[in-house]
This record gives sequence, structure tokens and C-alpha cells, in this order.
Amino acid sequence: MMKNQIIILLVLLWGALTGVNAQEAVATSGKTVSSTAGSVSYSVGQVVYTTIAGDNGSVNQGVQQPYEIFVVTAIPDASGIDLKLSAYPNPVKDHLTLKISGYESDNLYYRLFDMNGKLLKMKKVTDPQMQIIMQDLKPAVYFLKIVDKNREIKVFKIIKR
Repeated sequence: MMKNQIIILLVLLWGALTGVNAQEAVATSGKTVSSTAGSVSYSVGQVVYTTIAGDNGSVNQGVQQPYEIFVVTAIPDASGIDLKLSAYPNPVKDHLTLKISGYESDNLYYRLFDMNGKLLKMKKVTDPQMQIIMQDLKPAVYFLKIVDKNREIKVFKIIKR
């Protein structure tokens, strides 16, 4: 009799364990937001992507990678302009050289931003070849924007060692 009970217990235990699912995501953060219309739970760091559809709508859950498309040169009518811009060396250590040819303007500036969009340096471009001092900045990625009367001409992605 005892042997039959052990066999039944093992069969039930085996049946219960085969229906258990483990965690599918390693979430680094998350939260639940509720209102009178319903609630939403989310987590950051999921590695699974699924879609759940119902009569009232659908929900996409998991990692969703947004993308952004933008135009770097913002001169709408650039015909007749033989603009040549270069910033070197890249990666830079101490001094970045900005070289501009084929474009004349009294309102040409450069603006140096960090990855968070904070303006670090801004100066009027007075010479066709200028030195931008970078030795006081930490090693990181920066954006150098060349603007003319608040119109963006060109953006450089600069890597500082």
C-alpha cells in the first residue's frame, strides 16, 4: 500500500512540475501604473517580444527598439554652394581642427554638445581653419554642430580619447 502511495505522489509531482514555466526575462527595472481605465505593468530589460490582441485593442510587450531618422544637413536650397567641412583628427586627444571652404558667412558658429545635449562650447567661426581645444573635456562622444543664423549646416560626431 505504501509503495502505491509513493508512486502516485511521484506521478502527481512530475505532472505538476512539467506545467511550471520559469522566468523568461531578466528585468532590470519595472513598475505598475494604474488608473480608472485600467493598469499597465512594464519592465526594462526584457528579452522576449510578444503581441497580445483582444476585442478592445492589442499590446506589444518585450523589447521594442525605437529608431529615429533625421536630416543632418539642414540647408533647404543648397544648390550653388560648394561647401566642404571637415573636422579632424577623429578620435581627438587635445585639439580638433575645423576646416571650412566654399562657404562664406558672417554668422557661422560652431557649437559643441555632450551626449545629453548640453551645450559645452560655442564660438564664432572667424577663420577657414580653426582649432577647437578639447583637452579640458573628458573622454566621451560629443557632437559638433556648424550653424549659420541658427540653421544647422552640418553635425559631426566627435570621439574624445
